[in-house]
Amino acid sequence: MPDEQFPAENSPARRIVEHRPIAFVADRQIPPSPPPAATTGVVGWLRQNLFSSWLNGLLTLVAGYVVFRLLAVVVPWLFLNSTWEASSLSECRALDTGACLAVINERFGQFIYGFYPSELRWRPNLAFVLLLVALAPVLFDRVPRKLLWFSIVYPFIAYVLLWGGFGLRPVGSEQFGGFLLTMIIGVTGIAGSLPIGILLALGRQSDMPFIKAMCVGFIEFIRGVPLITLLFVASTLLNYFLPPGTNFDIIMRVLIMVTLFASAYMAEVIRGGLAALPKGQYEAADALGFDYWKSMRLVILPQALKISIPGIVNTFIGLFKDTTLVAIIGLLDPLGITNPIRADTNWNGIVWELYGFVALFFFICCFSMSRYSMYLERKLQTGHR
Repeated sequence: MPDEQFPAENSPARRIVEHRPIAFVADRQIPPSPPPAATTGVVGWLRQNLFSSWLNGLLTLVAGYVVFRLLAVVVPWLFLNSTWEASSLSECRALDTGACLAVINERFGQFIYGFYPSELRWRPNLAFVLLLVALAPVLFDRVPRKLLWFSIVYPFIAYVLLWGGFGLRPVGSEQFGGFLLTMIIGVTGIAGSLPIGILLALGRQSDMPFIKAMCVGFIEFIRGVPLITLLFVASTLLNYFLPPGTNFDIIMRVLIMVTLFASAYMAEVIRGGLAALPKGQYEAADALGFDYWKSMRLVILPQALKISIPGIVNTFIGLFKDTTLVAIIGLLDPLGITNPIRADTNWNGIVWELYGFVALFFFICCFSMSRYSMYLERKLQTGHR
């Protein structure tokens, strides 16, 4: 049957159809048009994040009103009417009705160093600067890898600087306190819990019954006991299990307990990352001829740790905040420092300024860890949305 949609071949009508331009085919490229003004810039961000619907718009207005009312009270109290120079709380109240920040100004050294000798405070300052140098190659890949050797030996350098030795004057642990003590416990616990947690997670998945039982028993015991109980064990009961006359530094005991406590939680976070990997990844490592440790180092653990980044950082943040519990066993962390300050007759009755300053310190540290976690997730993102 002839095709009824087209004229016969070699007919005049067919030649006209063949030479007629096709209307629905573009004969040139259309230049890109700018996006609508309402979808870009500040207006676009507001429409997308704050006013995407009538309910979001209402909640935005209510939240904005609450924030405005809070700022109307906090800003004058904290910035406009605050007092920085005074020798007592009563003098602050006589000068103005705002925050009495003079207590922070007067006791700033105690908040930072505790009772560390003032003439030796250059040592913790130097230890902090060297800490930043040691962390740089661990946190950022653009830093020369050769600095990793310094990161390995840094704990020994920091110990000598802080506690003394090799010609440096010794400083007892009872003189440590404030944010210095928090940084020591937090950084040590974070740095030690990650590798121990990885080993515990691998041990829990091991095919060797003894290794698996030991790891499972340790993890479940630590997770079933509050941290404050372990700290009491470290501060009091541990002496009963040591030989008579043994002097085991209290801060060292706390560091060990905090690190072990965080390691148990870290192991479960990493075990979740290992369980999330498909079985094909393990089979691919076997197909490449890798042994167990090589497959874990090159194939399995990099992917598992990438998946576990949010949980790992969450554990780090929780550990850093839990360092305040050492105040219960007599160590003068930032919260412990507030007790002798409030017991001073000159500052008896002051509360908000002290706890607000401590809260600001912890917020800055924890928020920084959270932002670095987000940066690391974006950097390691390899999938397509």
